[in-house]
Amino acid sequence: MTAQDELRLLPWAGPEGKPCYLSTDDRDGFMSRLADNIESIQLGSAAELLDQATESLAEEQANPEVLRLLANELAGALRDVHRVATSRGRLLEIHPHLF
Repeated sequence: MTAQDELRLLPWAGPEGKPCYLSTDDRDGFMSRLADNIESIQLGSAAELLDQATESLAEEQANPEVLRLLANELAGALRDVHRVATSRGRLLEIHPHLF
């Protein structure tokens, strides 16, 4: 059985928003590749939202509803990026040679 600190935090939440973990030594396995792909998509989406936010905040007369929607999307992206960073940080502690 894999120790809790050796589990990979997956880039999605389970029921009730609880974290999901993967126990495997196979970095090329289906679930590992799926997690890698989703992390990549999440990081790309966060970068696009950051660009949008920069543009929107530069506008003098930014629409408050647009800014509210953008803030909600940024909060979700930040949550995703935080989960990716946490997961990769744990992987780096366990397998420093991987990165």
